[in-house]
Amino acid sequence: MTAFWTLLVLILLVAFYAVSIYNKLVTLRNRFKNSFAQIEVQLKRRYDLIPNLVETAKGYMSHEKETFEAVIQARNQALSGLESAKQAPDSADAISMLSQAESMLTNALGKLNVVVEAYPELKANDTMAQLQEELTSTENKVAFARQAFNDSVTGYNTYKQQFPAVIFANMFNFQDGNLLEFADSKEIQDAPKVAF
Repeated sequence: MTAFWTLLVLILLVAFYAVSIYNKLVTLRNRFKNSFAQIEVQLKRRYDLIPNLVETAKGYMSHEKETFEAVIQARNQALSGLESAKQAPDSADAISMLSQAESMLTNALGKLNVVVEAYPELKANDTMAQLQEELTSTENKVAFARQAFNDSVTGYNTYKQQFPAVIFANMFNFQDGNLLEFADSKEIQDAPKVAF
């Protein structure tokens, strides 16, 4: 009879431990999904600012149609990527698609900034200056939110891959989270060298 009670207690302890690990995995996964929601808020703000920036620039540079179209097209692709990632922030494909679209948008905005630099009267325009300031501020918030998301994903993945959680994570089919990297994070690593 003692063996029965010992076995029952052991089974209950393992079951309690499995429930505890499962609950922690759910909590950590929900945390990184919530972190993605914060990125979404900032990216939508960024996407809303871009058409205003383009419209303001169009007033001064009507012959730069290709640049404007490239920015708007990249913005629309990024918005589409965001919608896909919003539906499944734990999908590697959705996060990768968003990352690629954001890289294209960053490149298009960089080209627009180069063109804007060639027009001193546009740079001096108050509306343009305000929009650029808001865009810069929003991009800083995106970077902060992306860092929080990546930290949450890393915490989730680390816990999920540790023993004994890895056994239960595989048993309950918890997938790895994916880091969200944009082109600017790679550019920072490959900063240009200046020599005099």
